[in-house]
Amino acid sequence: MNRAHIKSRPLSRRKFLNGSAGVLAGAWLASAFTGSCTAADQPTQGENQKRIVVITGIDYPGHKWKLTTPVLKEAIAKDKRLAVDVTEDPKFLASPELNQYDAVVLHFMNWEQPDPGEKARANLKAFVEGGKGLVLVHFACGAFQDWPEFKNLAGRAWDPKLRAHDPFGKYTVDIVDAKHPITRGMKAFETTDELYTCLAGDRKVRMLATAKSKVDGKDYPMAFTFRYGKGRVFHSVLGHDAPALANPPVAQLFRRGTAWAARLSITQE
Repeated sequence: MNRAHIKSRPLSRRKFLNGSAGVLAGAWLASAFTGSCTAADQPTQGENQKRIVVITGIDYPGHKWKLTTPVLKEAIAKDKRLAVDVTEDPKFLASPELNQYDAVVLHFMNWEQPDPGEKARANLKAFVEGGKGLVLVHFACGAFQDWPEFKNLAGRAWDPKLRAHDPFGKYTVDIVDAKHPITRGMKAFETTDELYTCLAGDRKVRMLATAKSKVDGKDYPMAFTFRYGKGRVFHSVLGHDAPALANPPVAQLFRRGTAWAARLSITQE
C-alpha cells in the first residue's frame, strides 16, 4: 500500500471520513495531500512505523518549496519506519486530524501572509507539548512572527532585525555534539547553502551543529534539539534549495532528526 499518498491509503481515509470530522475533510483531503512512496519504504517486521506530515505550500519567493519538498520527503522516507505525508495547506495545523501523526515537519514561512491562525497555533502547541515531535526546516524559523510563543516552541526564531545570512555559498558545518543520537558518528561536512545568522532566542537547547560565518567570523547554530513539554523538537536552518537538502549529510540530519522527534531509535547509516 502506498503509505505516503493519502489518496492511496483507502482504509485510513475511510476511517477519517466516517469520523466526527468527516464532512469537513472529504474533499479537503483529496486535494491537500500529495506525494508517493514505494513498497520498499515500508518498515521491516518488528519495527514501529511512525506517521509524519510535512507542512508546506507558502514561503519566501526565493525558497522554491515545490522543488525542495519532494527532496525533503525522500530524505526522511529513506528511513522505512517513517511514513511521510505532505500537505500544501498550513491550515491543516488547525485540524484535529493533526493528532493522527507522530511528528510535524514545518517547511513553510507565511511570507507577507497571515499565519494559519489562532486555532492552528493552539493545536500545534498542544501537539508538541503533549508528547509529539516537531521538526523545523530552514526558513520555518520565520513562521508565526506574530506569535510570541513561537520563539519558545522553535527554540530560536528568525529576527528580521538581524543580518539574515552570509552570501549563498560553500561552508563547513561542524558537528559539536557527537554523543547525541542524531549526530552520533557524523563528521564535519561541506555544504553549499545559506549560513543563517538571524536566529534569536534564549531558550536552553542542545547544540548539535554550528558553522562559522565568513562575514563576521562567529559561529552560528545549524542544528539543535530540546524538549517542549513532553515533546521533542529538532530544528535545523540548513536546506535553502533542493541541492542543499539532497546533500547526503544534510538529508541524514533531517532523517535522523525526524526519527528522533518521533521517538524512534536512530539507525546507524
